[in-house]
Amino acid sequence: MTKKITIVGTGMDCALTLTAEAREAIEAADELIGAKRLLELADRPDKPAFASYSATEIARHLADGKYESAAVLMSGDCGFYSGARRLLPLLSGCDVKVIAGISTPAYFCAKLKIPLQDLHTVSLHGRENAIARPVRSHERCFFLLGGRVGPGELCQRLTEYGLGGLTVHVGENLALENERTVTARADELTGLKAEPLCAAIVENPGYERYLPACIPDGEFIRGRVPMTKAEVRCVCVSRLNIERRSVCWDIGAGTGSVSTEMALRCQDGRVYAVERNAEALELIEQNRKKFGCDNIFTVPGCAAEVLPSLSAPDRVFIGGSGGELREIAAAVKAKNPAALVTATAVSLETLAELREVFSDGSEITQIAVTRTKRVGGRTMLSAENPVFAVRGPLK
Repeated sequence: MTKKITIVGTGMDCALTLTAEAREAIEAADELIGAKRLLELADRPDKPAFASYSATEIARHLADGKYESAAVLMSGDCGFYSGARRLLPLLSGCDVKVIAGISTPAYFCAKLKIPLQDLHTVSLHGRENAIARPVRSHERCFFLLGGRVGPGELCQRLTEYGLGGLTVHVGENLALENERTVTARADELTGLKAEPLCAAIVENPGYERYLPACIPDGEFIRGRVPMTKAEVRCVCVSRLNIERRSVCWDIGAGTGSVSTEMALRCQDGRVYAVERNAEALELIEQNRKKFGCDNIFTVPGCAAEVLPSLSAPDRVFIGGSGGELREIAAAVKAKNPAALVTATAVSLETLAELREVFSDGSEITQIAVTRTKRVGGRTMLSAENPVFAVRGPLK
């Protein structure tokens, strides 16, 4: 007989926020399965129970078990960072039903009397994700906290990135007897400690209403370090077709201008800014904080030596090779032969070197920029040095 498995979203507390459909499924099941905390909250001592939150263990238990039906309890809603995602593919051959529950964002927004539909959600529960970048680009961000990142650490990061004045709502043990909510400025909550069952909503009325591109050169903090000019930067970054979850390498990052424009596009990914110049590394850090790009990770050292230790890239920009172009190309190929790469050259000799490492048929574009300037009451044309941009896969 085909086993009937119901994956039940238990809401916030497996009691008051449990839907009538979920309660009926729990009552009808021959066996209950779930984390120990959920089984205790379900309070059904009359039913056999198997305590586990491992999808593999649960699937194995169901395959070997003697019961015809089971209810697998999942906290909150089965569609919001739930173990149901891993469990479902392991239940082939079973008659499976999924019952929605009340999620933490839905419950918390209702409690705060704020709309849910525009909420951007980020999980920091056992995960490493950017904090400042999503807050900069959304009016409201929901953070599922836990593990190494609690509300104090969240607010500390926001304060470091110039967002300390934003309003933060913190919810701890939501829907439980010891529920606690706190609302204050981020810079007032940097020392806040909370239980693991915790979430936060950050409100930013001054969020970015468009995706910044071709950021004017004057907006970057600059020193004596060379910087890829705005028009060239815009062309090179746009041609990389960076996705939200892309892993990007910016090799020879200089001031971090290209890293910044990359980071704005891969908000759920990361950018590794590789640079060996100490002054440049400091500028990257300053621009990283100015533009709220905590998804940029500075990597000091010679590229050929440090690239093998980085996560495999999807997109690569080579703005400077320090005479290590062949070694850099080999490192990129070793990590991801399908990575899309763009590199620039200001001399014919460098262009010739690039042609040696890029595949035949790679696109070569010359970018010639001319700006105007006022001289003696007249508007004169001032030409920048032409730049060659090469784009494509490596040989």
